[in-house]
Amino acid sequence: MEILEADITLAFKNSDEKTFQKIFEDMYKPLCHYANYILNDKDEAEEMVQNAFINAWQHRSEMNYNVSFKSYMYKAVKNSCLNHIKHLKVRELYAADHMATHNEAQTINLTLQKELQNAINTAIEGLPEQCKIIFKMSRYQEMKYSQIATELNISPKTVENQMGKALKIMREKLREYLHIIIFLFISSL
Repeated sequence: MEILEADITLAFKNSDEKTFQKIFEDMYKPLCHYANYILNDKDEAEEMVQNAFINAWQHRSEMNYNVSFKSYMYKAVKNSCLNHIKHLKVRELYAADHMATHNEAQTINLTLQKELQNAINTAIEGLPEQCKIIFKMSRYQEMKYSQIATELNISPKTVENQMGKALKIMREKLREYLHIIIFLFISSL
């Protein structure tokens, strides 16, 4: 038995939950089919319909009773579905923009890393020969000063002095790249 529009109006004005439940049961499936037609997502469609009913019940005192309730609910469901679609599009645009920004930042980081590595290699190659050999053995081969001293047949103190000299020269040559080092360090956090 279909509920008449006058009964719906009366049920809403009197906050008749039992009649509202019957209205819900009568209209739920057709509204879900309608919402699913718009969204092509059954779960989201059901959520839109449920929210429309909750909203109608919560705002029943403000409702325009000159409009049929059925028309009101179809319009409410349609608007909810369209707003949901808009929200999804905004999220997709945000995600795409975020990915583009992230990819751009990665490209910048890689470019800066290459620039810094080239500067470091140039600075190393510009070291005096003994400093360069000792520096590479220490940093690239991870040898201890005593091992380097034994390998090169020099004193550990000479290795220490040559490393100090190499590091001082490297600091001077790489001073202009300090901002890149800081940027890369911060962006890796």
